Amino acid sequence: MKSGSSERPITVYGAIAANLVIAVTKFAAGFATGSSAMLSEGIHSSVDTGNQLLLLLGLRQSAKPADDQHPFGHGPDLYFWSLIVAMLIFGLGGGMSIYEGITHLQHPSELGAPTWNYVVLAIAFVVEGAAFGIALRELLRQRRPEESFWQALRSSKDPTVYTVLAEDAAALSGIVIAVIGVYLAHRFENPVFDGAASIVIGLVLATVAVFLAYESRSLLVGESAYPNVVQGIQRLAAEDEGVRQVRRPWTMHLGPRELLLTMEIDFSPDLSAAGVAAAVDRLESQIRQNYPQVKHIFIEAESLSSRRPAAAS
Repeated sequence: MKSGSSERPITVYGAIAANLVIAVTKFAAGFATGSSAMLSEGIHSSVDTGNQLLLLLGLRQSAKPADDQHPFGHGPDLYFWSLIVAMLIFGLGGGMSIYEGITHLQHPSELGAPTWNYVVLAIAFVVEGAAFGIALRELLRQRRPEESFWQALRSSKDPTVYTVLAEDAAALSGIVIAVIGVYLAHRFENPVFDGAASIVIGLVLATVAVFLAYESRSLLVGESAYPNVVQGIQRLAAEDEGVRQVRRPWTMHLGPRELLLTMEIDFSPDLSAAGVAAAVDRLESQIRQNYPQVKHIFIEAESLSSRRPAAAS
């Protein structure tokens, strides 16, 4: 089993462990020093921990077998929970960080010694960096050769990878912003910088949340397979000796590694019904062999429309 797959989401487990430890230390440092930016970072890490648990719930739900009410399985459950994660990042992470910053600006409090803030943030940066590296390695493993990093991030169908990667990137950015805010607040003896840093952290989280919500929505409403997969399936079908014409295949993601495929195919007019049935079986076998992520295949045999209902597999 490859790491990072939906069956063994090492990226999610790593993020949970990192965020849980970091959240506790950030809150401790924030309360001890009175830093608004540190409290915002504690909120951020707490929300991230809850988000990873929701992704694990989504993985568990999506692994349920098909039933009468869900004949294609529960794969989209993972996309639903990733959308909930995006909403929580926006509302709890971004909203509360901005609120904390505004409150701190309205009612500034005296800042304590910043030493513990720097120590905690340094540790958090190392731990978050390690979690980011795990997620980045998994994304690069899934990336197609012709894709850039940004293209791979946008086209990834696996929320356990791109959600964790985006959250960890936001976490690293938040740590840098918090360090700057704490430093400027003590350098100029003005807590306004600390409160402003909290607001900026909230805006970063809100931006990440919008990106994740957009990606989750695209998959929830039925995103197609990669263009090279669609073209490859069409080319594979067109090369069969019994096929006269292949119309564009229609595909839809039911999960990160689960595709639904429908095709309209004109078979050679001299093929008998048995010959068409054999060609359909042959195509199905070849498609599954070359594209194992295609789990459900429906082929409409146009040449049989006048003889019997369309063949499906």
